[in-house]
Amino acid sequence: MNIMDFNVKKLAADAGTFLSRAVQFTEEKLGQAEKTELDAHLENLLSKAECTKIWTEKIMKQTEVLLQPNPNARIEEFVYEKLDRKAPSRINNPELLGQYMIDAGTEFGPGTAYGNALIKCGETQKRIGTADRELIQTSALNFLTPLRNFIEGDYKTIAKERKLLQNKRLDLDAAKTRLKKAKAAETRASSEQELRITQSEFDRQAEITRLLLEGISSTHAHHLRCLNDFVEAQMTYYAQCYQYMLDLQKQLGSFPSSYCNNNQTSVAPVPSASSNVIGSSALSSTSGLVIASPTNLIELKECSGSRKARVLYDYDAANSSELSLLADEVITVFSVVGMDSDWLMGERGNQKGRVPITYLELLN
Repeated sequence: MNIMDFNVKKLAADAGTFLSRAVQFTEEKLGQAEKTELDAHLENLLSKAECTKIWTEKIMKQTEVLLQPNPNARIEEFVYEKLDRKAPSRINNPELLGQYMIDAGTEFGPGTAYGNALIKCGETQKRIGTADRELIQTSALNFLTPLRNFIEGDYKTIAKERKLLQNKRLDLDAAKTRLKKAKAAETRASSEQELRITQSEFDRQAEITRLLLEGISSTHAHHLRCLNDFVEAQMTYYAQCYQYMLDLQKQLGSFPSSYCNNNQTSVAPVPSASSNVIGSSALSSTSGLVIASPTNLIELKECSGSRKARVLYDYDAANSSELSLLADEVITVFSVVGMDSDWLMGERGNQKGRVPITYLELLN
């Protein structure tokens, strides 16, 4: 027998098997043929595997949306992954916002209150962007990849063996049907032999499928560990963001109230100059802002000499009679008879000019 004859006979046999299965399946649907039921344990395993597959896909897809809300970016990353190439690095939204803020603050002037605040906000946004990038990378490696490996690997194998089991069951039931219809002794003997063979193949395939399905419990245990990794990555990310914003709030809280939103009620306002106070180490209960101490001002007003003071915020001189200030520098201040109570005279080297008292903290 040559190869061509063998292939023709094989194709004919495959066609006959396919037709036999199709007839059996159709008759089962029409209620004209009996169907071999799987045992309850195997049915439960099949249901558990299907349920695991459905929910794993939903969780995986929604996690991808959470980590990367931009659908175009997700499609691009998917294409690069299928091509087995690394996707080009792109700046994320917090990093882009941070860069805009820094550029704007530089343009307005780092020495101005608004410019300085923009730069500080921009730097914080870029830190958040870096933390966001780390969250995506960690979650993709420790959570999404194992879930995807199950869908594209283990479950595909289960689905393949499940389909084989279905085919073996159809062969078995078709053989049972032919045996029932066999009347001649020779035909009946042949049908009984066929039934024994198909029954053996069905039992063997059922055992293979069962062994694979019992691995779903191990899959759940593995996915639980991956879920813990995902939660830990999120916890780290949110803790970093909280700390970054807390630090930023403290930095912005040290800015003068004239630059704050008057409608903002969550932060206690800095006392105005008309309250006759000067900043000290006393702090408000929640805002972290320096609250002025009347005692220091009285001491300075009554003292004929000069004192050292630390500058709390940057200040741009409005005219030549005023002295520009930089945050954290130490200058000499003293009171001048007849000067407005909101101001003191400040001195830095050869430079001298009026300075607002709310920008200062008197040193011992």
